[in-house]
Amino acid sequence: MLQLQYYPFDLAFKHPFTISKGSKTHQPTLVVSLGLGNLRGYGEAPAISYYNVTVEQMMASLEAKRQVIERYALTDPNRYWHFLHHLLPGQNFLIAALDIAGWDLFAQLRRQPLYRLLGIDPANMPTTDYTIGLDTIDIMVQKMEELKWPIYKVKAGKPGDIDTLRALRVHTSAPIRIDANEGWTFDEIKALLPELVKLNITMIEQPLPREEWEAMKELKALSSIPLFADESCRGEEDVKKCEESFHGINIKLTKCGGITPALRMIKEARENGLKVMIGSMNESTVGSAAIANIMPLADEADADGPLLLQEDVAAGLNYDNGKIILSGGPGLGIQFWEQKRTKQ
Repeated sequence: MLQLQYYPFDLAFKHPFTISKGSKTHQPTLVVSLGLGNLRGYGEAPAISYYNVTVEQMMASLEAKRQVIERYALTDPNRYWHFLHHLLPGQNFLIAALDIAGWDLFAQLRRQPLYRLLGIDPANMPTTDYTIGLDTIDIMVQKMEELKWPIYKVKAGKPGDIDTLRALRVHTSAPIRIDANEGWTFDEIKALLPELVKLNITMIEQPLPREEWEAMKELKALSSIPLFADESCRGEEDVKKCEESFHGINIKLTKCGGITPALRMIKEARENGLKVMIGSMNESTVGSAAIANIMPLADEADADGPLLLQEDVAAGLNYDNGKIILSGGPGLGIQFWEQKRTKQ
């Protein structure tokens, strides 16, 4: 019988984290634990306001379904995900946390790192970017100067974006990606495209609102810069729809419901000629380790949560100039702390 536990946290950012949808100083998140004997598997689901997900809602759902979850016999993580999918319909964030914990525990039972269990070679780990949240130009430059990185992801979607990007370009020759989080109109991004090319912008993530499929199709025909879907590709049902409107998709474990559907989405994206990015939602080391274990299957990566947070709840990941180094321990390869710790 499984033993279910969960741990709510409110993790401070190093800097206020601002995107086109709003700003926050802390990341609320829920870590779940599934135990069997002396082993415990961990998963994480950050709460994101614009997806209407709160830690309190997830904890209430866990309590309501505790007995059913704890009675489940974990013999196959894929079957476990289908069980969760029917038990918690529409609750992808919570399903993701439980799915990750299931995979972590399952791999520990087999005394293997998760990546090895899945047949993934960590030597193929793509470089993760480092995100620069919206702020004044001076502060955004300061953030870039604080951490020299091989790829930057700059949040956009506000008036004056082009001036900000020009100022940042003065301070780095590294590739810059931009993420508008649905913050632009078609006319705005169309006018910006020539300038973005001059600034050597290498990717544009979700420039338009998620429902504007026809406008995105037109924009794709105009853009020499790869366009990646984020909010437009929440789950498996969206992959095929992205083929005509985007060059690639950003798969996030919390958004799609965990490792199990993410693996299927990667396969389908390849079949439809789409590039794959594995993304994050400011997860601590717990969720970021889950992301990192499947990241070698992707072309691009955005898994910088632990770099953005002032506090963490686990150890087991190291960052080396854009590369994530896994511990090689069984499961996710992490050591969870029940109390958050401030980074030195």
